[in-house]
Amino acid sequence: MTTLDLLRTDRVLSVVRAPEIGDARDLCSALVAGGIHVIELTFTTPDLPRHLERAAFGDTGAVVGAGTVQTAAQARTAVEAGAQFLVTPGQGPEAAEVVAAAQAGGVPVVLGALTPSEVMTAIALGADAVKIFPAHQFGPKYLKDLSGPFPGVALVPSGGVNAGNARAFLDAGALAVSAGTDVVSPTDVADGQWAGITEKAKAFCAVLR
Repeated sequence: MTTLDLLRTDRVLSVVRAPEIGDARDLCSALVAGGIHVIELTFTTPDLPRHLERAAFGDTGAVVGAGTVQTAAQARTAVEAGAQFLVTPGQGPEAAEVVAAAQAGGVPVVLGALTPSEVMTAIALGADAVKIFPAHQFGPKYLKDLSGPFPGVALVPSGGVNAGNARAFLDAGALAVSAGTDVVSPTDVADGQWAGITEKAKAFCAVLR
């Protein structure tokens, strides 16, 4: 099953944006226990390659990728550390090189976009899916509008998606949604509150059914 296939099944991925991660493998195990199998660790966390190695090569049942990828060097580093997919916040000057690094490593890439023109550019660059960010600023109706001219494009809203609006984004045509601090708060991650994270993941997944 590919990463996109898993997203079609789970309808959610978890974005972990924390100043520190005590144990990335335990974190991933906690999220999988709650029903979330696709997990994005971001370059805003110090020493990300070490956390990727810990998570990606642990037997957790998770598919672990790298987020906030902005340069080709970051993309290559993430793939070498075991990232199983890459996510960018937008399309910077090295977007094409990021896609090339992902393709060379045999992993899918999700390019960030907001406007129709940016979605078109992401498709042209070879993105496997397009992250719509910041999704909460425009809401599910905007995502539905984007789905009109791009019916075959896998759109993943991110930023401000929570248990209260996640179902509406899916109903508007999203492939899956990105769950952030609503499921994984930086404090819970730093304190190793794995049981609490599992329960929050279960509660989030429940609203998607």
